[in-house]
Amino acid sequence: MHNVKHHLTDSLLMAYSAGNLPEAFNLIVAAHISMCDECRARAASFDSVGGALLEDTDMVDMEDGSFAETMRLITSGALAPIPAPICTAARGSVLPAPVRDYVGGDLEKVKWQSIGMGVKQSILPTSKDASIRLLYIPAGTAVPDHGHRGMELTLVLQGAFVDETDRFGPGDIEIADEELNHTPIADIGEDCICLAATDARLRFNKLIPRIAQPFFRI
Repeated sequence: MHNVKHHLTDSLLMAYSAGNLPEAFNLIVAAHISMCDECRARAASFDSVGGALLEDTDMVDMEDGSFAETMRLITSGALAPIPAPICTAARGSVLPAPVRDYVGGDLEKVKWQSIGMGVKQSILPTSKDASIRLLYIPAGTAVPDHGHRGMELTLVLQGAFVDETDRFGPGDIEIADEELNHTPIADIGEDCICLAATDARLRFNKLIPRIAQPFFRI
């Protein structure tokens, strides 16, 4: 059981329920609600509201061939799957079930790429409208200070990090936008593993991270 203090907003949960988020954000929301009882219950309530609205919606005729075209898109992989929201982590696993489905297992299956200072990342395959990556940050290590050109959702899976806003532990999610500049630092005592989704490149404040940015696709 995780003692989650930082939760998803209603607007993100409603967008997830309606299927309006990019695949990368869908995955991080699914991972968070698999760790957070409160957000899972709120997501279920939004699903119920959506179901009720559909029952009151007038039926319309579908074009000929609509079903066949939908099946073609599904089998071709053109429709990105939305991870199942109610999935608990397997005993001894660091990665929530929705993330394990993308990785093909737990941490031993992650293909890490070093990005300096002991920090490693693994970019997960999702649609191109947003990106998502696992981050490994050694205890006590700081991520270069940066701002944001869009939204960034960061979910802590192991350990914790602190920044200018608060401390974030397992199950906590930080929602960052264009107004936030911060320097996340992994807590002393345990290496931090996070899942981070972004819909735009970060805005690094120092020269070296800006030079490296295209190579690491951050």
